[in-house]
Amino acid sequence: MHFVVIGHLTRDIVPGGYTLGGTASYAAIAAHRLGAQVTIVTRAAPEDARHPALAGIEVVCLPSPHTTTFQNFYQPDGVRLQQVQVVADPIFAGDVPEHLCKADIAFLAPVCQEVDPAIAPRLEGIVGCAPQGWLREWDERGRVYAIPWRSAGRLLPYLDMIALSKHDIAADPDILAKLRSAVPVVALTDGHAGSIVYTGHQMQTVAPRPASEVDATGAGDIFSAAFMVRLWESKDPVAAAWFANVAASLSVEASGVECAPTRADVEAYLRQYPVPGA
Repeated sequence: MHFVVIGHLTRDIVPGGYTLGGTASYAAIAAHRLGAQVTIVTRAAPEDARHPALAGIEVVCLPSPHTTTFQNFYQPDGVRLQQVQVVADPIFAGDVPEHLCKADIAFLAPVCQEVDPAIAPRLEGIVGCAPQGWLREWDERGRVYAIPWRSAGRLLPYLDMIALSKHDIAADPDILAKLRSAVPVVALTDGHAGSIVYTGHQMQTVAPRPASEVDATGAGDIFSAAFMVRLWESKDPVAAAWFANVAASLSVEASGVECAPTRADVEAYLRQYPVPGA
């Protein structure tokens, strides 16, 4: 399958420097390790588009003098506070090459309002998104805060799948009903509790895989990519959620952008536990 990811690569500040981050990078690396042919359409400094972790992935890097940069602060209760220091320019509909619009899977992966909603009508395959980047803004000091999804009406008619967390909808909890009525498949993640899949009027809770957590950064992005890969293969949302739960839980047992498991890792666990929660 050809899996296209659209969104900013980021620099995430860490002690002593920075690391590659962003939904686009985690999702692309996960999809690649699960066997997909992957292309990222992004806007970042050229050196970040050539990061070694992206080896084997085609990167269409639109011109930019800098890369969107975040710094994360974790409170004692585990809640993450974010500050954005630099934001690269948006990715507009005309920036996405025509041939990439025909990919089997297109995944819209904004981190800071950068993905133009007008891209969605151009896409021809399965279209999914992780809307986190449309659910946040930042103040004059760069402090990130949650907002309602104001562009949802422009996107929902074109989406086949959406993945988000309970934390993502904290600023607008009523939006879940709207998403369920407009999008064929909605996957809602809930950390250690696993995930819930909504298909029309049906709801299915999918158990988690027990994990020894080291670093949960990027787990939701890896879930999203794994879910779309398996949904394209199986056409079964519940099977896709179990596959994605396993992939995401394996990822939290390591750290860094290269924490995504391989296809062999996921399938080895699924051979032992083919049924969720078995």
